[in-house]
Amino acid sequence: MRSLNKIMVIGNLGRDAEMRYLPSGKAVCNFSVAVNRTYTTAEGEQREEVEWFRVEAWERLAEVCGEYLKKGNRVYIEGRLRTREYVDRDDQKRTAVEIIANDMLMLEARDQAREGERPASGTRVEDAPAGESSADVDEMPF
Repeated sequence: MRSLNKIMVIGNLGRDAEMRYLPSGKAVCNFSVAVNRTYTTAEGEQREEVEWFRVEAWERLAEVCGEYLKKGNRVYIEGRLRTREYVDRDDQKRTAVEIIANDMLMLEARDQAREGERPASGTRVEDAPAGESSADVDEMPF
């Protein structure tokens, strides 16, 4: 039986995308996406909550994200969830849940993008074949 690990989010970048290259030469890009949800409480009060997602892109998709994604950009991200454990600076065990992106769609309107700086509205970028393998986890830049 097959399994499925897929997530799709639409939101705004919380910071500029950060590009790195591993010693092996593979490109990796990290950024965060904020997704807003508005709801009404039982008392009729409007509330808004924000969910933050850490996103990691690899290889060609990473290079495109690093070049074009800036704080505030509206994007669609599709990928899979990965959970990893690490020890923080205070020697506390932590768990991180991240999206490993395999597709990105810029949702900026043409008039919001600066001329010549970003691809046209609705530009779709798909990951190169293979993507991230389990061997890449050992080369994680953090």
